[in-house]
Order: sequence, then C-alpha cells, then structure tokens
Amino acid sequence: MPVLLDALLRQLMEKPNDYSVTTDRDAAAAVARLKAARDKLRAELAKVVVGQDKVLDALLIGLLCRGHVLMLGVPGLGKTLMARTIARALKMEFHRIQFTPDLMPADITGTDIIEEDPQTGRRKLSFLQGPLFTNFLLADEINRAPPKTQSALLQAMQELEVSAGRQTYQLAPPFFVVATQNPIEQEGTYPLPEAQLDRFMFNVPVGYPTPEEEAAIVASTTTNVQAEVQPVLTAGEILQLQELVRGVPVADPVVQYAVALVGATRPGYLPGQDGVYKYIRYGGSPRATQYLILGGKARAVLSGRFHVDFADVRAVALPVLRHRLVLTFHARAENVDADALIARLVQNVPEKAVKPVKAVVVK
Repeated sequence: MPVLLDALLRQLMEKPNDYSVTTDRDAAAAVARLKAARDKLRAELAKVVVGQDKVLDALLIGLLCRGHVLMLGVPGLGKTLMARTIARALKMEFHRIQFTPDLMPADITGTDIIEEDPQTGRRKLSFLQGPLFTNFLLADEINRAPPKTQSALLQAMQELEVSAGRQTYQLAPPFFVVATQNPIEQEGTYPLPEAQLDRFMFNVPVGYPTPEEEAAIVASTTTNVQAEVQPVLTAGEILQLQELVRGVPVADPVVQYAVALVGATRPGYLPGQDGVYKYIRYGGSPRATQYLILGGKARAVLSGRFHVDFADVRAVALPVLRHRLVLTFHARAENVDADALIARLVQNVPEKAVKPVKAVVVK
C-alpha cells in the first residue's frame, strides 16, 4: 500500500489535471483527483449556497453523466443561484433563459440575419447564435414555454444540435441543461410532454431550508460583503471527467439489479404486488436503466471508488424514476405519490450475489 500511495502522490504532482485512465493505478489517481476536486468544489459552493447538499450532488452527478436535471421548487429557494454558482465554479459558459408563453424557437436557437460588408456593400446571410449555444444552460420555468420552443430545447438536449431553417448546427460539449419548474402556479403553463421529461436524467425537488440554514442565508445575503467563488475545474476537465465516469466498471449482478429495479416499475413485473401496481399505469423505459447505471458510476467515483455497488444504484433510484412513472387515477384519488411507490418497490427487489470484481478504492 505505501508503494501505491507514493506512486499516486507522484502522479498527482506531475499531472494534477490528468484524468485519463489506462491502468488500475491511473484509475486510482484519477479518482483521487476527482474526489479532491469535489471537496474543493463543495467548499467553494458553500461560500454562496447554504445547505441543499443533495441537490448540489444531483447537479454534479448529472453533469458528469452528460445528463440534464429538472429542479422542482417554489420561488425563492435559490435554484437559479445554485446553477449560476456551479457554472462559475466550473468555469463554464453560462446562459439563462426565462421561459414565457410568447417565447419562440428562434429566440433560443438563433436566427439568420442580413449583414452588410462595410467595404464592399454586399449583403449576406449570417447565423446569429441564440442562448442555447453555451456549456451550462439554465431554463427557468421551463413549463411556461409553448410546445414549439420546448421541442427546440428537446433537440438540443438529446441530439446536441440545433436546427434553424435548413441548417443544423452542432453544440460544443459539455452541454448541461438545468431546468426549473414551479409546482404551485400552473396558470399560463404548458405541461411538459413525457418524451421531454424522459430526457431529464434527474427530477430533484428543492425543499425549504432548516431554521439554522435560513438564519445563515439571511446573515450572508443582507450585508455588503459578497462572497467570491473561485474556479475549481474547467470545461475541458469536465469532458475528461465525463470520460472517466463512463469507464467505471460495473459487475453483471449490479446491472441485473438495475434492470430488475426499473422492470419492477412496470405493472405485472413482480408477482404479488397488485397493491402497488394499481397505482401505476406506465413504468420506466430502458433509458431509466441507463441513467441508474450512469448515476451509480458517478456516485461511486465521487465517493472515491472505481466500481459500482448496489447502494449506488439505490441512491439514485428516486431522482431517476420519480418523473418516469405515470400514475393512475387511484393514485391521485388516494394521494399516493411516485416517491412512496418507488420506495416500496426498492424494498421488494432483491439483490443478487455479486461476482468478484477487481476494484480500486481510494480512501
């Protein structure tokens, strides 16, 4: 162990920002760097954001998995502040779009404009990029946008490209969308279609702070002192970390457990669960299974492990599945929500024996 630690320390000093993985030793060094970067990132975020640790972890996991995150919460809980602060700490280009019922697709994708050359006087069409061309996009109150605008955003989220007129433009990675939604006010809103909800990796509720956290928020935001967030990572390093997460090995029993967990959300999958399935009309798709595994990989790496355990899959089950269950009338009538159903299904899906897997653990 001392030999391995010495090698890791030398590698960390020689290449502090190299997250490439070629051997187990490289994997351990890359995981150590990411874990240290995560701790430093949390320290920087704590200068501005008080509490909301689970929400911040979900945002970071979603970014590392090349996913997108939908945040639900009443106004004033700091959703916009969290997104802007993370983008600043990661040194990513940040754009914010306030969605309104009159927002058109060209308002977010961009449009062709006529430009005149001041020397020759000749005119030509040029494409003026919209706010979608960024690394970190905050889509505020996304459910207020009309379906046409939502479909334009959907293409960018899924295909990493934008169509304007007859041309298609590629978005430069990393591209991360954080959308907010107000669960209270529904006047003048357009419900998100299931296809667009399914493109979000996580559905994360943002709750009220504790009295102690609220006192800290008031104390830090009602003075002339403004906290400065220092960059921890760059967009290029985020791309390397995304590759690192994809390379984390997963044992077959863990994959089978994720498949069984998503399958259990589909009516009739588990025998003897009629008391649960009477509340579920449709369950999760294979995309939910993909996000369970990817989320488990990111959580494992952020915890200092280069392998995925059953606990990692269970930890991301709620944010991955809660917006993918279509509930029946009985659930609405009896006030049964998706979280309660998912918790019951997680208890009913057994773990399988894990085959030995060569793992690299960094303490």
